Amino acid sequence: MPSTQRLSQREATFNHEVVTRFDLYNSLFQTLPFYQVKEIGILLPFFSAHCEKGAASQLSPKEIIESFFEKYVPGIDHREQLNRLFRFIQYIERQVVLFDAIEDSSFGTLGRSDDTGPLQSMVQQATSNEQARRDISKQLNDFSLRLVLTAHPTQFYPGTVLGIMTDLIEALKTNDIPSINVLLQQLGKTPFFNKTSPTPVDEAVSLVWFLENIFYHALSGIQSKLEEEFEIDNAHQVLEMGFWPGGDRDGNPNVTTETTKSVSSLLRQIIFRCYYRDFRNLKRRITFRGFGDNLGKLETMLYDNAFNPQENAKDLQPEMLDLLVSIRQTLVADHDSLFVDVVDNLIQKVKLFGSYFATLDIRQDSRILRSVFEYGTRKIYTGVPKGYAEMDEAAKLKVLPFTEADFVCPDDADEMTKDTLNTIRLMQQIQKSNGVKGCQRFIISNCQQATDILQLIDLFLWSGWKKDKLTIDFMPLFETVNDLKHASGVMETLYNHPFYKKHLKNRGNKQTIMLGFSDSTKDGGYLMANWSIYKAKIELTAMARKYGINLAFFDGRGGPPARGGGKTHRFYASMGSEIANNNIQLTIQGQTVSSQYGSIETARFNTEQLINAGIISALHPNHKDLLDDRHKTLIADMAEESHKLFMAMRHHPLFMEYLEKFSPLKLLSQTNISSRPMKRNASAKLKLEDLRAISFVTSWSQLKQSIPGFYGVGTALKKMKDEGHWKEVCELYQNSGFFKTMLDNCMMSMSKSDFRVTAHLAEDKKFGAFWKGLKDEFELTKALLLELTGTTMLMEESPVERHSIALRERIVLPLVIVQHYALQCLNKEHDEELTSIYNKLIIRTVYGIVNAGRNLA
Repeated sequence: MPSTQRLSQREATFNHEVVTRFDLYNSLFQTLPFYQVKEIGILLPFFSAHCEKGAASQLSPKEIIESFFEKYVPGIDHREQLNRLFRFIQYIERQVVLFDAIEDSSFGTLGRSDDTGPLQSMVQQATSNEQARRDISKQLNDFSLRLVLTAHPTQFYPGTVLGIMTDLIEALKTNDIPSINVLLQQLGKTPFFNKTSPTPVDEAVSLVWFLENIFYHALSGIQSKLEEEFEIDNAHQVLEMGFWPGGDRDGNPNVTTETTKSVSSLLRQIIFRCYYRDFRNLKRRITFRGFGDNLGKLETMLYDNAFNPQENAKDLQPEMLDLLVSIRQTLVADHDSLFVDVVDNLIQKVKLFGSYFATLDIRQDSRILRSVFEYGTRKIYTGVPKGYAEMDEAAKLKVLPFTEADFVCPDDADEMTKDTLNTIRLMQQIQKSNGVKGCQRFIISNCQQATDILQLIDLFLWSGWKKDKLTIDFMPLFETVNDLKHASGVMETLYNHPFYKKHLKNRGNKQTIMLGFSDSTKDGGYLMANWSIYKAKIELTAMARKYGINLAFFDGRGGPPARGGGKTHRFYASMGSEIANNNIQLTIQGQTVSSQYGSIETARFNTEQLINAGIISALHPNHKDLLDDRHKTLIADMAEESHKLFMAMRHHPLFMEYLEKFSPLKLLSQTNISSRPMKRNASAKLKLEDLRAISFVTSWSQLKQSIPGFYGVGTALKKMKDEGHWKEVCELYQNSGFFKTMLDNCMMSMSKSDFRVTAHLAEDKKFGAFWKGLKDEFELTKALLLELTGTTMLMEESPVERHSIALRERIVLPLVIVQHYALQCLNKEHDEELTSIYNKLIIRTVYGIVNAGRNLA
């Protein structure tokens, strides 16, 4: 079937399954009687249409809101107008949930058009070609995928709403109108925001829900399918889960040693509850004689650890497997293998998740670790020479002692020092209770030099760890453009260092390196960030291969393209042979968790896509993905030109003032979705360097300007055109998966921009020229991307995704208008009570706008 015909069918299905059903159930929703909003459902369509018309006429948000009340609800005072706006927000944020649920319920029917398909495509290849089966099997034995749930919750739905969404999706699959009606009523009465910020343990509990209800089933299903279709080594684990809440303390003073201990215990307890539920099903089937005490022993073990956590717990994975294998052998030998598949299913899960469920990663900033090391040199006799702090890097590398000690941090140490040293000791306890995989990775943020890792190793050795039993993987995180540039040099120093070389050998000569998309985008702009990371991967891969190191990249990706999101699997499918791609590791955060992994069906699909991307790109490398020197020069020139423009914007004297004045940046800390402060240095004046990438990207998305996802791309393309390289750039887009995916994701970001909302700023005496510069770059980028792709509209090649984004943007446009109306009023208001109301109005609009974008923050 031609691709255009297939796309038109998908569009028709989307219109029938999503658009029509949304209109139908939305009309039902708008008639439901909620507290204080009886007439709001009737007024909302008029309000939405008025906002659309006002935006099209480029009226200011203040003009749009005031004219609406003048026309439709005359005679009410200003405070009552604000009250009505709050009620509109209540409805719209629930409309977003309804739209999400309808889209998710249509997943199986709608299908996907992505060029990289799920697991079934690999199975089909293997079925038709025995050599293909052997090749895929061999590749799978060298491949692993790790999905890491992170402590960056840009997900604004509380757990209660997620529960309603889950039930609503199931009811929508069968169009069960009575159930849908009741659930919509429940949705209308359920709060959408937290009154207080969650603790790190609260965040962990929220994300463990996905581990327990989604990943436990999805990953074991995929692993079983892989083992059924291909020959995979019994000891090889293709799929792994990672976990950051409770372990990631970079810039989050609320994460403590006690937090880490609580979360590791929670992970252990929940996985045993999962096993116990499965065991009960197993016990109902295995009612025969001949199993001795094995069933009873297993039941007692699972129950005690699921419901009566022990203080001195130990890793029970080996014992569980021994008991299950014994039960299986009895079934095979004495009972005709009856129900052996039930036992195999539980064996599979115990192998996958052990006693730990997901590896709890520890992360801390290098500046903190340097400070703790300096404390250690003063308090512990370690053999570090005097004057060490004043030495250069080369001298430090020669004198680091790597001596063992058993130093217990005293109570009079500062909090950061105590947390670091106590957590290092705790990691040993977690490995005993949850297994080595329970907590074996320490990530060094802002890593800039080899001593950042080597000094941390010393801290471990001073805290009771032994050199020959240092079961820890030390992972540098390179984030800024400058750090990425020097990353391969740092790693070469480590690979040549005698102690680190020996440590790597003990760890199987495996090295994981984390690369951060978010901070590199904030630091250098979209093109430069993507190119810097791509180039760093090539250099780091070459360095690892030079020293015989098995390298894995851990990509710190957020939801939107500006933070490494978008069509992620396409990036992995287009890496080319210059980049290590056998071990795919990436963070899943924010709305990406619920939008892409919110059901077993979607989790399986998106996980399988990543497996497929890694396997197929290795087996069938596209030689065009291997960029030649000319292509690299072209992209480097574009990245440099883009970087210049981005840095000029960052250094503009109005830059931060513009972002603070016209976006909800200063109020994001009041949204109560995260235990993590909005910026790293919470007590200091707001500076871009301290601002977290999430807050930076979210602020631009609220402005409907998506600057981090496109700014500088148009100027870079124009330079290529002016210098006569346009034909080469067009060929590059057609042939390079990396370059095409980068620009396609850029167009996705731009599709979520709407400069009409802030068009009134063009006449602003102070900010008019700055706003116009942003708008001009948007228009230039749009025009050149359309010319480059030979299309007439952004995302023309992805019509279903384009329609979905357009509908979501239409739903939340009134929220955007209300937010900017409140910001306009706030900037002129001196009444304390009204200021508080405007602040609340702005904060409430943030939720719906981010949720509708699904990958905006």
